[in-house]
Amino acid sequence: MCRTVDLHQAVLAKNDERALALRAELAARGTTAVNLLSSPGSGKTALLELLLERCAAEGLPAAAVTADLATENDAERLARSGAPVRQILTDGLCHLEAGMLRRHLTEGGWLPEDTAVLWVENVGNLVCPASYDLGETLRVVLASVTEGEDKPLKYPTAFGLANAVVITKTDIAEAVEFDRDGFLRNLRQVNPDVPVLETSARTGRGTAELLEFVRRTRDGRCPVHRPALAAEHEPLLHHRHEDDDHPHGHAHPHPHGVPAA
Repeated sequence: MCRTVDLHQAVLAKNDERALALRAELAARGTTAVNLLSSPGSGKTALLELLLERCAAEGLPAAAVTADLATENDAERLARSGAPVRQILTDGLCHLEAGMLRRHLTEGGWLPEDTAVLWVENVGNLVCPASYDLGETLRVVLASVTEGEDKPLKYPTAFGLANAVVITKTDIAEAVEFDRDGFLRNLRQVNPDVPVLETSARTGRGTAELLEFVRRTRDGRCPVHRPALAAEHEPLLHHRHEDDDHPHGHAHPHPHGVPAA
């Protein structure tokens, strides 16, 4: 048992080193990385497709990495936006790791130097990805109105370490009798004051607000919410929460929270 725990800690420590290096590389080139985590079926890909289209319309250079166990279906779908997209096939691994992400970012010269926002669509899983820092600026956890109001309580690490939470599929919230107040109440038990944005890929609701949230973070106009749980998981995420000045005007996560919507 001890050997298993030690091995796990060693793997995470190695990942943290690689995440730190990748974070520095992305900062040096002026790229803000957004790590998107969710369960399967949350509507993450549909929302990301709209976000990439909005980035293009607003002249914000953006690219995306999408991870799956198999198939390149999501990459083909996202590429319709015209943005540079790269598929990562994990071959059964249930999460992305910093070294894996860096390797795919540097191979083939596909990522433009002027990329302002890099969207990282993690494997559809709220367990394993929660433990792995990818060198991101923002960790955003998505939950659809169909998944139940107790989702944050069932996956406290994923939601507890989020810099922001996005509720998806709000266009059917009434039909599925989604208890918004109950969801927010449960969320605040594991991550008080985390920013919450409500979206619908079908109607486009909330996509402009979500992109503006990312822009404000990137420009240093919005302090990045520091989850209380992060202190218990250091050094897992502590590099994301340093208060040093960030090059290119981008914000490091800030120790003070942003009120939830």
